[in-house]
Order: sequence, then C-alpha cells, then structure tokens
Amino acid sequence: MTEAVLFEIAEPHVALVTINRPEARNAVNGAVAAGLEAAVDRVEADPELWAVVLTGAGPHAFCAGADLKAVSAGQSASLATERGGFGGFTRARRTKLWIAAAQGHALAGGLELLLACDLAIAAEGATFGLPEVKRSLVAAAGGVFRLPRALPKAVALHMIATGEPISAATALQHGLVNAVVPAAEVLEAARALARKVTANAPIAVRESLAIARQAAELDEETLWRLSRAASERMKLTEDFQEGPRAFVEKRAPRWTGR
Repeated sequence: MTEAVLFEIAEPHVALVTINRPEARNAVNGAVAAGLEAAVDRVEADPELWAVVLTGAGPHAFCAGADLKAVSAGQSASLATERGGFGGFTRARRTKLWIAAAQGHALAGGLELLLACDLAIAAEGATFGLPEVKRSLVAAAGGVFRLPRALPKAVALHMIATGEPISAATALQHGLVNAVVPAAEVLEAARALARKVTANAPIAVRESLAIARQAAELDEETLWRLSRAASERMKLTEDFQEGPRAFVEKRAPRWTGR
C-alpha cells in the first residue's frame, strides 16, 4: 500500500480500502493507481478476505476522478496500470465482491471506480456524474458503457451527453446504488452489507458473481454452460457438504472457503 491508499482488515473476512487524498477530493494520481492495484492483489491473494469496502477519505468526495494537476504535468499515463486500468481498478480482474461506500460525490473517474464495484452505498448528499464532455473528454475508463448497463438508457445517455450529475435519490431510484443513508452512516452501512455477504459460502459467492458479472455480455447458452460448470466445481468443496449439514443440525454454517 501507499499513503494514498489505506488498507485495513475491518472485521473478519472484510477489508476496508480507503483512497486517502481528501485535500484533492481523493482524485486519482499515480500513487492512488498503484495503491488500488496493490489492494486488489492483496485481497485476491488472501483466502480469508471475502469482501471489500472501497471508500474515500474526508466528507466531500468518494473520488473526483483523475487528478488534473497530474494530467497537466504530463503524468496521465501514471493514472492507470497495465493490469488494472484507470486507478489500477476499473479493468482489474477480481473474484471477490467490492462495495463502494460513497460518502461524498463520485464524479468522472470516481463514478467509473464505483461502476467497477459490485454494490454501492451512498450518502444522502452525494452526486454521481460523468462530466467529461464538458472538458472535451470521453469517460473511457468504463463509464460510457457501464453506465448504460447500470441505468435506464434515457437516464444514462442524458448524463453522458450533458455531463450533468444525478442525486443520490435518483441513483437509488434507478438502481445505481443499493441504499442511501446519512453521510455519517455510509461506512457502517457498507460494512453491514459486507457482513451479509460474508455470512454466505465464499466460494459459492465468487462462482455466482463470476457468472452474474457477464450476464449482459454472454448469450444464454454460454451462461447455462458456465452455471453447470460452476455447480460441478462447488460439489468438490468442503463447504458444499457443510451447507446441508448445518441445515440438518439447525446451526449456523461454518464456512472454510475450501
């Protein structure tokens, strides 16, 4: 990790990753990109980590996008990594579930980071937008195609073409975020959601996510094939035996992730 990205074990099986540049509204520079890529690698390598909460430091912004000071200094290339894409994150290969905790605004590349997560909790005062066209730019870190998958077409295209943001209430109405809570409660709400995820069999969650993440891109026959293959792999795990056993014994399951 770097000082620009903080990593901690928030509770059993849950990591908390914080973009730590509040003075720059958590804008992405080279240190953030390197730190987020390192965070992804650490989570993927640790079998005891099953879910991650991604947030930003300070009250104002989840992430304001690319650090324009770095861009103007000719450091644009450092804002992405070869494996992870923008912020070391938007194209990163991840098997674990990530929850965005947007305690503040998620704009431009910040919204693209949120769109790359699986779930999201937002503060009541947060806004979400892709203002790139206002600066003769394209939201090329996933925004222009992930946003229309996440929102109704008319809403997404309006945001993309006008550059105007939407409120947290509108984001919730259209399913961009899972819940909207007071700003002071965002992090705890995200952690509570993570606990609901980690109460389930971790391999089953990962196998299910791997298919669900591709649902909009693959044909149905391929998805049937992937589902059958995932089910067969599950039968080889210890947790596959533990689920029915716990049910019969009327107790909470003790997942091992094996």
